[in-house]
Amino acid sequence: MSYKFFSNKECEYYPCHKIAEGEEFNCLFCFCPLYSMGEKCGGNFTILSNNIKDCSNCTFPHRKDNYDKVIEKLSGN
Repeated sequence: MSYKFFSNKECEYYPCHKIAEGEEFNCLFCFCPLYSMGEKCGGNFTILSNNIKDCSNCTFPHRKDNYDKVIEKLSGN
């Protein structure tokens, strides 16, 4: 469904994470809505020495099939 996915390949930052050649990248959640959930976000992140959450290696909200999972997490389910 188009409301669950779009790619902005014209964006100067596209893709903002490393992805495999030909992989679909969802730009819908350009800024991760799960970031503020801290360690409960469900993504692949690290905590830097200055206690900053680094999501550079996380593509969880950008995977086409994860829209429903993101919405579920935001709903508190």
